[in-house]
Amino acid sequence: MKILVTGACGQLGYDVMNEALSRGHACIGTDIVEKEKRSFFQKDSLASQGEYVTLDITDTTAVAKAIEELQPDIVVHCAAWTAVDLAEDEENYSKVFNINEKGTENIALACKKTKSKLIYISTDYVFDGNGSQAWSVTDACDPINIYGKSKRAGELAVINNLEQYFIVRISWVFGCNGKNFVKTMLSLGEKYDSLRVVNDQIGSPTYTYDLAKLLIDMTETDRYGVYHATNEGDFISWYDFACKIFELSKMNVNVIPVTTEEYGVTKAKRPYNSRMDKTALLQNGFKLLPSWEDALERYLELIKNNNKNN
Repeated sequence: MKILVTGACGQLGYDVMNEALSRGHACIGTDIVEKEKRSFFQKDSLASQGEYVTLDITDTTAVAKAIEELQPDIVVHCAAWTAVDLAEDEENYSKVFNINEKGTENIALACKKTKSKLIYISTDYVFDGNGSQAWSVTDACDPINIYGKSKRAGELAVINNLEQYFIVRISWVFGCNGKNFVKTMLSLGEKYDSLRVVNDQIGSPTYTYDLAKLLIDMTETDRYGVYHATNEGDFISWYDFACKIFELSKMNVNVIPVTTEEYGVTKAKRPYNSRMDKTALLQNGFKLLPSWEDALERYLELIKNNNKNN
C-alpha cells in the first residue's frame, strides 16, 4: 500500500510514517518545511528512510499535482494549524482557516480525483465543552474557539466531498516531536518548586505512538466513518496529568489545583469537558489504545533514553 502523510514533521505525522514503514508500506511524507531543516529526520529512524516531498497544503494546484503524480492509496492528513491561542488573533483568522479548512478541502478534492482514501485528524474542540457526559461521534458540534471552528470546517470539507474517509478526533496530544504538555511540565518542573495547574478541564491524553498504530490499522480497512481515539483509563484533569508526570519522573514538584477562572484568562476558550466516547472503535473491530498511564510511562522512558543518547 502507498500512504501519503501530510504534516510529516509534526508529532503525529512522524509516528505515522514510522508505523507505516515498519509494516512494509510505501510511505511518502509531506510538510511545508524542507526535510533537511528538521533534524529528527536525520536520526536512525524508519521515517528518515521514507520518501519526502515539500508541500504547502494551501496551494490548490500543488496539492492536486502532488497527489495526482504520487497516486497514494490513502492520505493520512495530519497537517494543521494547532496554535490554539494564536488562532484567536484577528490577523491570523484567514491563515487558520486557509490551513485547516481550505487546505483540507484541497486534499479531499485531490483524493476524490485519484479515488484515494483519506484519514482526517480532528479534535475534541469541535464540541462546546459543556456537560460531563463523554462526547459521542453523533453529538452535535458547536466549537467555542477559532481553532475548533476551523477544524470543524475541515471535517465538513471531507464529509461534503468524499465517501471513503475516516475522521479521527483526538485530544491532549503528546509525542516525540514538537511541544506538548508533558514536555512543558518537565521543563517547568526543573525551574520551579510549585506549579498551578487547572483541575476543572476533564479529558484523556493521546500518545501519538499508540494513535499511529490505530491509524495504520484503519488504512488497511474500509470501515469508514467518524471516530474518537484517545488513550484509555479514567478521565482526568490537567492537574491529575501533571501529578502523574512528576510522580513517574520522580520530581519533587508541588502541583496546586486551580480552576480555569483562577488560572487566568487565555485568548481562546478551553472546553471543560473533553471526555470522548470510543464506542465506534469497538463497534467497527478496532482495538482501543492502551491506558494513558501506561502510555505516559513509556513516553517518559523514551525521553530519558533520547536525552542519554544526545
